[in-house]
Amino acid sequence: MNQMHIIINAKPGKKELLNKLFANSPATVSWVTHGINPPAADVYFDDCFEEEGYAFESVTKAPIFVNAVVQVAGSLPANCIRYNGWDGFLHQPLLEIAGAGSESLSNARLVLDALHWKCLEAPDEPGMLSARVVAMIINEAYFCYGESISSKKDIDTAMKLGTNYPYGPFEWSEMIGLHKIDALLEKLAATSSRYRIAPALKAALTNQKKV
Repeated sequence: MNQMHIIINAKPGKKELLNKLFANSPATVSWVTHGINPPAADVYFDDCFEEEGYAFESVTKAPIFVNAVVQVAGSLPANCIRYNGWDGFLHQPLLEIAGAGSESLSNARLVLDALHWKCLEAPDEPGMLSARVVAMIINEAYFCYGESISSKKDIDTAMKLGTNYPYGPFEWSEMIGLHKIDALLEKLAATSSRYRIAPALKAALTNQKKV
C-alpha cells in the first residue's frame, strides 16, 4: 500500500493532533461531518463514535477505525477495528487496537504499517488494556479523595512522581471526560465487583451534569 486516501470524522479539537499523527505518512486526508454521506476512500477513521454514534454506515468493505473504548468490536460491522482515541492516549507511542476477527486485525496492521504507526493488539473487551487500567486508577483516586485521605492535587502529584505517569488521575479524568470513565466502569462492574464505582466519582459526575 504505497498511498492511501483517508477520511476522518473528528471534532475540531482533535484535528490538530490527528494532523500531526498523519504528517509523516504517505496518505492524503479529508475531513467529514457526521451525517454526511462520505466519499470513497481507502481507510476511514471515526473518532466521534462515542459522542455521535456510528458515522460510516454506507462503508461496507474499506477498513474503518472506530474510537470505541467501551463498546466491543463484535457489536460493530465486520470491517471495523476499535482503537483507543481517548484524550491522553493518542500521544502514546503505540496505538491500541482491537478487532473481532483475524481478518480485520490483519487489515488494520497493513494500514498502520503503511502509516508508519506502531500498534498494540488488545483483547476485544471493554476498555481494551490501557483505558481499563487508567479507569481503575481514577476510580481508586476517587475512593481516596472521598475518604479524605488526600486532596486531588496531592494525589495527582504523587501519581506523576511515583509512577512517572504523564497525568495524575484527576487530570486524566478531566481530559477524557468523567462520563466516559463512568460508562467504562459501569460496563466492567457488571461482571466484576472490583470495578465498583467510587461514590465520590458518582457525586462528581452528578455535579457536572447540574452545571
